[in-house]
Amino acid sequence: MKPTESIVIGTAGHIDHGKTALVRALTGIDTDRLPEEKRRGITIDLGFASMDVAAPDGSRMRISFVDVPGHALFIRNMLAGAGCVPAVMLVIAADEGVMPQTREHLAICGLLGISNGFTVISKSDLVSESQLEEVRGQIAGFLKSTFLGGDKNAILPVSAQTGAGIAEVRAELAKLAMQAKTAENARPMRLPLDRTFVKKGFGTVVTGTLLSGEIRTGETLVLEPGARKVRVRGLQTHGESEEIVASGTRVAVNLSGVEAGEVSRGQTLVVPGELVAVDVIDAEVMLLEGAPALKHRGRVHLHAFTSEVMAAVSLYGNEPVKPGTTRLMRLKLSSPIVLAAGDRFVLRQPLPAGTIGGGRVLDANPLAHERKPVTRAWLEKLAHASPPQSLALRVRRRGWTGIDIAALAREMGLAVAAVRADKLLTSGEVLMVGGDVLLTRKAFNQVTDLVLTRLKSAGASGLKRSELRSQTELHAEVLNAAVERLAGERKLHLHGEAVAIVGAPTDKADRETQKMHAVASAYQAAGLAPPSVREVAEQLRIPEPEMRRLVTLLLREKVLTRMGGDDAFVHAGPLKDLAARLATLRGKCIDVGAFKALTGLTRKHAIPLLEYLDRERITRKQGDQRLVL
Repeated sequence: MKPTESIVIGTAGHIDHGKTALVRALTGIDTDRLPEEKRRGITIDLGFASMDVAAPDGSRMRISFVDVPGHALFIRNMLAGAGCVPAVMLVIAADEGVMPQTREHLAICGLLGISNGFTVISKSDLVSESQLEEVRGQIAGFLKSTFLGGDKNAILPVSAQTGAGIAEVRAELAKLAMQAKTAENARPMRLPLDRTFVKKGFGTVVTGTLLSGEIRTGETLVLEPGARKVRVRGLQTHGESEEIVASGTRVAVNLSGVEAGEVSRGQTLVVPGELVAVDVIDAEVMLLEGAPALKHRGRVHLHAFTSEVMAAVSLYGNEPVKPGTTRLMRLKLSSPIVLAAGDRFVLRQPLPAGTIGGGRVLDANPLAHERKPVTRAWLEKLAHASPPQSLALRVRRRGWTGIDIAALAREMGLAVAAVRADKLLTSGEVLMVGGDVLLTRKAFNQVTDLVLTRLKSAGASGLKRSELRSQTELHAEVLNAAVERLAGERKLHLHGEAVAIVGAPTDKADRETQKMHAVASAYQAAGLAPPSVREVAEQLRIPEPEMRRLVTLLLREKVLTRMGGDDAFVHAGPLKDLAARLATLRGKCIDVGAFKALTGLTRKHAIPLLEYLDRERITRKQGDQRLVL
């Protein structure tokens, strides 16, 4: 009977602890395929095998094995295999017990987020019963604080030579397969490649573990990095031809449109437009106990799925990352790879070579030119956010601009259908305008206020939509949605392309008032980091001399306050909010760095602001610090 489900399980363990022999005893397949592997009697590269088992519910399931090398010199190959498996079978030899690669392999599995598995004590025929019980106790102690520890996780003795314990291992594999099988319908199709070769009569063939989604014969896919379009000529799973292959399956894909020499391990097959390769990520990283401290601007090897690249470290906070701690950091990759939010990775130091930690991607699409303190605060929220909260945070940071739903899906590593089904879109907290652009309800209300402000300044003649879009710099769909809403509320008149406010003032005095209101609103929106007078003048399409006259009027009315030079002005509202925040620190001292972190400002804006606070007796300078009064 053809299996109805499929699951991929990886082996892990020290060299010569019997991983390959155990897989051969279970499946009848020798995963050592390379001549050098057979000559030396060790696994060098990834090996693959499969078997069918009866699940506890009576259904049939195919279990595919990824057999990884145990030698320290081939840890890169081990990582390429471990990065794509949801469950692991840890193999420890009865005659040697826990060894260095046992520890490193298990640490890697934990860093990659693998949470399902069991342990096999191999070569049980080489020790006595008392020695077997002793090593079982040692292994249980070693596993105690790991995902393989505890009474619910089996530790099974087995001998690949005599067959003792093989039936128990098969039963445990069937149970593990049922536990580890998860639906990946919410995620887009992704196939990280671990092998590529030429098959006579077929051409280019690539293999990998299908992490999510489905692949169909005849469809067009993209190889990333490189955005190379290819067509699926055929599919096979363990020698059987298929028309459709689902997630959780080892698959061989026959490709047209690319030569085998142009494809390599580490590339990924994706659906066009769904996932792309990136070269900068923001991540949450944990260093292992005993690892060396990780410094700002350090360089590490990053392993994710089947990819490996060098990465430069940029810490959020200048103190080095201490062993056993978790920190936020930006990783700049030496070459792009396919990564999305939630993906796990492992970090290794170049010399001496060794695994030092790992983490998960928080943001694979960092916003350019965003201030570091602002990004850090956003990442701290994102690190602990639920999926709906994550969606809201990602939409909120786009402000008035909004974000296209396809771009948001790529950013979150989700299928577009999964984003559309999110409960936030049905609750009304996040709005979809123009069919595809998302923004928060609060941001949309601000957009309508902005549109009204611009139209009030324009007077009875109003503006063309193109002019309104130019002045507001809004996405066309967002602007049109705001205009239609205001028109429906009878706050605007629509005459073809012209848009005018209902009851717009026509006399000179009222127009002056509207201009002052527009200038004040621009400064209020800018907060504590205001633009120059010239920038505001260009934004509002007001001649600079007239702008300076309006600023003078606003200074007299104490709506604006001068900051140091002749070109820096801050609205009274943000200043009042800052004073309220500082009131909570009364009696404490802060330096320039702490004030920058508190406000998210650069030194350019922070110093004049601190001098203003001194003049207003909100703070008092004491050496290099300020006492909050």
